[in-house]
Amino acid sequence: MTINWDLVWSSLGPILMGAVTGTIPLALASFGLGLLLALLVALMRLSRNPVFSAVARMFVSVIRGTPLLVQLFVIFYGLPSVGVTIDPWPSAIIAFSLNVGGYAAEVIRAAILSVPKGQWEAGHTIGMSRRQTLGRIILPQAARVSVPPLSNTFISLVKDTSLASLILVTELFRQAQQVAAFSQEFMVLYLEAAVIYWIICLVLAGGQSALEKRLDRYVAH
Repeated sequence: MTINWDLVWSSLGPILMGAVTGTIPLALASFGLGLLLALLVALMRLSRNPVFSAVARMFVSVIRGTPLLVQLFVIFYGLPSVGVTIDPWPSAIIAFSLNVGGYAAEVIRAAILSVPKGQWEAGHTIGMSRRQTLGRIILPQAARVSVPPLSNTFISLVKDTSLASLILVTELFRQAQQVAAFSQEFMVLYLEAAVIYWIICLVLAGGQSALEKRLDRYVAH
């Protein structure tokens, strides 16, 4: 296969712009909202209230038991049939946030449970309430434990944002599709998009390592 390097260099700008204005903001917004949802669901799962716990378990089961693409299509293409129309960008953010929330909730729950029970007792001993102990002692330690799996979730999300191209969101992969459709150089353009995704993921993996070192100080020894 002969590579058209002129096409590679000329298409690099539009594809990178798709990453900067589409893929990265979409991933960051969805991950941030998803983490907030995941924390709420994790705390509900740990709640002594059976209703909260049951609702959280059902949410996790539905999200983890259905494909992300189906969730995306239900929100963008399915909801209009019942009178609810959502634009492509909000649809993508909602779908990705729900998906992150379902997977990350179990990560956060497991991280909280991994903190020794003595830490709860220590907080109670110095006069902290359960909420204060959770926020000041338990969650900082749980954060260190959850960094690797949550980082993997974020890296997966960055790649999964390519599915948003199917609901007309202009991001990295859709830009590559548009250039490929015009030039008919599908292999070259799709490989170029793959390399850019790979580089982004390498950068994120480096950030993960730095964050793990920073959070080491919160680990109880």
